Amino acid sequence: MATKPISWNEIKANATSFVHAWQGESRERAEAQSFINDFFRIFGISRRRVASFEEAVKKLGGGQGFIDVLWRGVMLIEMKSAGKDLEDAINQAFDYFHGLTEAELPRYIMVSDFARIRLRDLEEQTDHEFPLDKLLEHIHLFGFIAGYEKRVYDDQNPVNLAAAEKMGGLHDRLEQAGYRGHDLQVYLVRLLFCLFAEDTGIFNRGAFRDLIEDRSSIDGSDLAGLLDIIFDTLNTPIDERMTTLDEEIALLPYVNGKLFSERLRPAAFNREMRQILLDACQLDWGAISPAIFGSLFQSVMNPEQRRSLGAHYTSEKNILKLIQPLFLDDLYARFEQIKGNTAQLHAFHQELAKLRIIDPACGCGNFLVIAYRELRRLELEVLKSLEAHNAGQRFFNIEALVRLNVDMMFGIEIEEFPSQIAQVALWLIDHQMNLEVAQAFGEYFRRLPLTTSPNILHGNALTADWETCFGDKQPEQFSYILGNPPFIGKQLQTNAQKKDQSAVFGNASQAGLLDFVSCWFAKAADYMVNSPTTRTAFVATNSISQGQQVGVLWSILLNKGDFAIHFAHRTFVWSNEARGKAAVHVVIVGFSLNQTSSARLFDYEDGKGDALEILVPNINPYLVGAASILINSRRKPLLDVPAIAFGSMPNDGGNLLLTPEERLELIEREPSSAPFIKRFVGSREFINGIDRYCLWLNKIRPQDLRAMPLVLERVQAVAKVRRESPRATTQALADTPTLFGEIRQPAGDYLAIPKTSSERREFIPIGFLSEEVIASTELFTVEGAGLYEFGVLTSTMHMAWVRNIGGRLKSDYRYSAGLVYNTFPWPDEPTAKRKQEVEAAAQAVLTARQPYLDEGATLADLYDPDLMPPDLLQAHRKLDRLVDLLYRPQAFPREANRMAHLFERYEALTRGNVPV
Repeated sequence: MATKPISWNEIKANATSFVHAWQGESRERAEAQSFINDFFRIFGISRRRVASFEEAVKKLGGGQGFIDVLWRGVMLIEMKSAGKDLEDAINQAFDYFHGLTEAELPRYIMVSDFARIRLRDLEEQTDHEFPLDKLLEHIHLFGFIAGYEKRVYDDQNPVNLAAAEKMGGLHDRLEQAGYRGHDLQVYLVRLLFCLFAEDTGIFNRGAFRDLIEDRSSIDGSDLAGLLDIIFDTLNTPIDERMTTLDEEIALLPYVNGKLFSERLRPAAFNREMRQILLDACQLDWGAISPAIFGSLFQSVMNPEQRRSLGAHYTSEKNILKLIQPLFLDDLYARFEQIKGNTAQLHAFHQELAKLRIIDPACGCGNFLVIAYRELRRLELEVLKSLEAHNAGQRFFNIEALVRLNVDMMFGIEIEEFPSQIAQVALWLIDHQMNLEVAQAFGEYFRRLPLTTSPNILHGNALTADWETCFGDKQPEQFSYILGNPPFIGKQLQTNAQKKDQSAVFGNASQAGLLDFVSCWFAKAADYMVNSPTTRTAFVATNSISQGQQVGVLWSILLNKGDFAIHFAHRTFVWSNEARGKAAVHVVIVGFSLNQTSSARLFDYEDGKGDALEILVPNINPYLVGAASILINSRRKPLLDVPAIAFGSMPNDGGNLLLTPEERLELIEREPSSAPFIKRFVGSREFINGIDRYCLWLNKIRPQDLRAMPLVLERVQAVAKVRRESPRATTQALADTPTLFGEIRQPAGDYLAIPKTSSERREFIPIGFLSEEVIASTELFTVEGAGLYEFGVLTSTMHMAWVRNIGGRLKSDYRYSAGLVYNTFPWPDEPTAKRKQEVEAAAQAVLTARQPYLDEGATLADLYDPDLMPPDLLQAHRKLDRLVDLLYRPQAFPREANRMAHLFERYEALTRGNVPV
């Protein structure tokens, strides 16, 4: 059977014997190989299994070199005679790097002259040198040899991507050869387990790679048969295996867990496939994070996703933003309070073991993996404290003391392959945590055979009953519900998804407007009605906390019970460091059906960087520290301010609209048409300075129209289009083909507000237009607005309302008359002096713009955050300060503060109680 890593006590005893045997030796060539072989035996490892002597390599200068010992991807060793400069030996080791492949490059360099040992860790950038007789004091530096290495799993570690790419290459070759579907998916998951197992002590170090190299032909023709035998062996108890089994295969452990139980149809390998698998074996799979790799591994199955490999995985940093405030922070706070009390520690430990966590859209299990890892680490701290209370006596059966296991984790996933990955990923992280426990207490243990499994259900979470769907594994109650459900807007949902959403929300008014992620919020709330102590947190698109969706979703949720948001991350960019990275704007919402007296609000300055945590009495559905009120669309403004209107709609089949070229041609052929041609402007034209025109024939006389046959031809075409429309209202418009279908053009100059604007801009570019410029329906008009109104509407105060209350088109700002302008809590009527100050600052913004516009710049240029002129930005900053002072005597430091004040004012205005 497989040998397990020896305990630290054995390692220390072996190190003492090694020092005694080798003190005084100095001959480099005569004894170096014996020294290295004995050194590896300290850790219960045969050097022959992992490393080779005298590895030939081309040095940087082109000369031939020979590495004393190379453990590919892990360690390079150079031996010198006594008294030689070890720095020279380090430099010599670096010379060899030129001739090594990326996969062969070591993390560690060890050099020794028998009397001294030096170890450099190239990842941690540490360098330790000590005499041989001090080896025992430094023996933990070499724990990685025995499999006790403490890993730091970095999202950016290139081994995650390299490993996924290798598996992707193997997947493609097998699929091209005709090995597809379910069998291929399970086959790859098994290979993943084996690759991980040989680098983390589940198998003997390098055992899987050695079997492929030594027991299969170079052409790969017999590799599939060998792998089938390996898989079958891993599924067979030791005492049930054939006595004639290859002795190296017989050393493999019994794994169980049903991972290798299913019979798959035979695969077939060739030389290239075999080499890809061997290349994968060269990677350090022990450094791979199961949380990160799961999503990467899934992406190899989809060529479209693989083009931007890594673009969709969730970083550990972002996962921790959810699980820390959901439960981890509270658990650690309690631990700090009781760690001096043995009885309370035991009770707390038992409580941890009873936790049950579900991710009902678990994908490859990354949220479950990180949550489980962090709980295991907390358990380790509990065990350390208990040992300290035990008068420093060591625990003799640490495995019996570790109570947390993977069966505390539950998941539901609609796709089969990621559900399989999630189960394996949890086993892998469990083994990694066992290694951390072993390192802390010096006694190695592993949970083989796998008798306990994560509860991952392959099914549809939206049709499943979360209270019964796990059968006899169903817990009495889930402690926490968490995850990152899919974001899919109503326009992109499939018919099946719309059907699922309809089943979740039933006859709820306007539920069809909601993003698909809303379904998980509703399902969780339904579950918590019967399990009121359960707490939930989801990552979601920020659309659920902005615009029209807020009123629809949260009115449903607030009616479920005593609903409360316990913590929330306001909008931030959910991104990663992988190639082709994806970035979306998200929120995190943690909630339950129990009220809280204090809630944690995490606010971001610009959607990036670290969050500022703010304690507030309440978090409302807009994720603002204010009362839980919903903003409903209004037909008129809250206060006595100029009314807002849509622009005009042609409804003409394009016949009244003109490009710049068509305008010039029409004027050239019919000069009398010139007075009837007007600029026609929507959001795109206004912001980007694009010329577009229309025929504005409101006051044209019949004889003038008859004198312009080309214009008349267009008018006749309008009539035809309208008559042929299936809509009766449009057909009626055929009687007035010279007019736009809907006319709302202001009678004088007006303030123009684009309906859509890029979310990159700090301000929506707005401005004044002449009544001679016709506004399209993509432009809002405010007739009668002056500099004061312009100043307030272009301020950061108003932009905060836009960002939080307005909807989005993709991620762009989507301005709304009823939901944004008409609900905006304008300040009280200012004093004449204050109003003049705001007007002067507003004029300064317009004045700062004009020279750039005169020189050909567009508003898009001026409000691009990378291009915005300093004088324009300075003018806006001054205006912001003055508008802030209209609301209170001091400026607002952050958007969260602005919104809290605006909500307070909105609530007072809608109650008819306007604060002074």
